[in-house]
Amino acid sequence: MFKHFKPLFLMLLLTIPIYTYAYSDYIVASGANIGIKLKSDGIIVMGNYDNSNQFIQKGDIIVSVNNQNNIDIESFTEAISNNSSDTVNIGYIRNGKLKNGDLKITNGKTGLYLKDTIAGIGTLTFIDPNSNIFGALGHEIINSANGNIIDSNGGNIYESKIVDIKRSDDGSPGEKNASIDNNEIMGDIDSNTDKGLFGDYIEDIDTTKLYKVGTKKDIKLGTAYMLTELEDNKVEKYEIEILKVDADDTIKNIMFRVVDPKLLEVGGIVQGMSGSPIIQNEYIVGAVTHVVVDDPKRGYGILITNMLEEAEKKDD
Repeated sequence: MFKHFKPLFLMLLLTIPIYTYAYSDYIVASGANIGIKLKSDGIIVMGNYDNSNQFIQKGDIIVSVNNQNNIDIESFTEAISNNSSDTVNIGYIRNGKLKNGDLKITNGKTGLYLKDTIAGIGTLTFIDPNSNIFGALGHEIINSANGNIIDSNGGNIYESKIVDIKRSDDGSPGEKNASIDNNEIMGDIDSNTDKGLFGDYIEDIDTTKLYKVGTKKDIKLGTAYMLTELEDNKVEKYEIEILKVDADDTIKNIMFRVVDPKLLEVGGIVQGMSGSPIIQNEYIVGAVTHVVVDDPKRGYGILITNMLEEAEKKDD
């Protein structure tokens, strides 16, 4: 009887995935403002300015030209320059499906607005001092042309300097404005996921202050803090109140409201604070992800364990 069931038992062992997460018990909680440059896997069509190629739509991703794959804007432009006819054949992705078409070339131009890199700012959430893995944002970077998550072909995070902050008001979330120092790379981006940006931190890591990783059971309703920058190179703690914890949601696990007077001076949560660590009782328990547009004094955060588990997958 045992021999009869042995093959089935072995098959189950081979087909059921078992995830063992190895992130550290204590990690660096950052809160630093960062510049982000994310390389798209393909060229994003942002629009059409002369109507010469109507079959291409805003949000399409060009992935090949004349059977040349792994293209970026530089190689795409070179292929057009070296082309002897008035068309090039392109492969492009729309709604997850690969399509082909002949792109008209007029005076060396396609009539399309294109980009292969997305730049912006956000907040660095954590660095694992043992693996050098970092996490930021707590949510994905999307393709503004079609609202889909960007398939990443790598990128970097950079040091940045806050220039000013546009205040949040009811119905109008504000934003941090910052300059990016392209010469100061802090880390290499490996993945862009619905739980954040993850990659390898390449600068020296300050381990003077480490926070214990908190799980859902460690979170209490009431007073907590978020770490973020309102002024350049000055991460400070700002008081918030945790109102609700929902471990079943994908990323909106923690609902909170801002109570700190200094943070309320800028209206509460502003764009660019995504990724700000949430601290309670010396635990890092989450990261800010969303602002409630109609009431920017309120926001949502993701559980830090969800980010850390996602970060572990990048090396799978």
